[in-house]
Amino acid sequence: MASLSDQPENQFHALAAQTAATTRVPRSWTKWLLVIAVVLGIGYAVFLRPASHPATRAGFGGGAMPVTAEAARTTDLNVRIVALGTVTPVYTVTVRSRVDGELQKIFFEEGGTVEAGAPLADLDPRPFEVLKLQAEAQLAKDNALLENARVDLKRFQTLLEQDSVAGQQVDTQAVLVRQYEASLKVDEAQVASAALQLAYAHITAPVAGRIGLRAVDQGNIVHASDANGIGVITQLHPITVLFSIPQDAIPKVLKSLASGEAMAVEAFDRDGLTKLAIGRLATVDNQIDPTTGTVRLRAEFANKDEALFPNQFVNIQLVVERLQGVTVVPTAAVQRGTAGTYVYVVGAQKTVSVRVVETGPSERGVIAVTKGLAPGEVVVADGVDKLREGSAVELVNRDTGTPSGTTGAPMRKRPPAAAAPQ
Repeated sequence: MASLSDQPENQFHALAAQTAATTRVPRSWTKWLLVIAVVLGIGYAVFLRPASHPATRAGFGGGAMPVTAEAARTTDLNVRIVALGTVTPVYTVTVRSRVDGELQKIFFEEGGTVEAGAPLADLDPRPFEVLKLQAEAQLAKDNALLENARVDLKRFQTLLEQDSVAGQQVDTQAVLVRQYEASLKVDEAQVASAALQLAYAHITAPVAGRIGLRAVDQGNIVHASDANGIGVITQLHPITVLFSIPQDAIPKVLKSLASGEAMAVEAFDRDGLTKLAIGRLATVDNQIDPTTGTVRLRAEFANKDEALFPNQFVNIQLVVERLQGVTVVPTAAVQRGTAGTYVYVVGAQKTVSVRVVETGPSERGVIAVTKGLAPGEVVVADGVDKLREGSAVELVNRDTGTPSGTTGAPMRKRPPAAAAPQ
């Protein structure tokens, strides 16, 4: 039996054991806390640790960043206006019959090329031949009456000189002659009209060009009032393109036209990559469309190879000015940020520096640099995404994907920047 003095101490130990039991951390929790600590340490070391050297900033591996670069060069640059145009034939003619009748023959092939005046179709000519015969018969009849009236007039004039007939009878006969002469002119017009109707029964091509699908088949009755006609002829060469430009560009275009210099116009396909034809600017419309603030222009193309087709949509590039001896760099090399327009210039130590530049017009993958860069300086054209001031770079050949000036193992080939027409 414990003494009274030992009771407080026993109570203290019991309370301490109870407290330890309630605050004990499970062993499994301790393992998870260690795993979390290790993951956080690795994350800090890889992602959050600041780089102390340009090579470290270039990539996780600590090496130089592979980039492609090109030297700034001096060349001539065309200033272009890009617009969307529609191919429009110079002539589009719907071939219709001018008279009514049965379509007996068709001479053209659908989609074929026809010359001006070439026969296209024939109508039944017999009704028009009959009308012509009737007109010719009436002409012969009235001509005989006229001859008889003239003979009588001459006889009466002789009798008048002999004072054997009244002068009124001579005057009456002279009026009858003039009446028959007028009738004869009407008959001649009727004959010409019948001959014209007969000629209209033979349908010919009014212009040269390509004829489309026929709108009516042989054996049908055609009318002059038919809306679709027999077919449609479109002139393919030369051919024109209608396009619109902003009103702000009109003074520059009119100035070039006034100088008498032919303004070159290039037509590209829908993607803007394949050149279809080269032509010249023909004319400018006489007013601005107030709804769009644009003016329409017409360009003419020889189109000997028929690369342009009626109603085709094309991308038009109008050359309005030619700059000579300007410094150009690849368009992909020019970057834009808070500091303005800049490029990454590759130094002698293969480190890059940011250079603020001023740019001008662009053309086909290159852009003019008017200030801040000298010809011959090398700028980064591809791979600028992770570059910073002072970053180390390794120049890579764009075509082979190998480091420039080395024969080592090929590196990953970097695709060239797209050079869409400007």
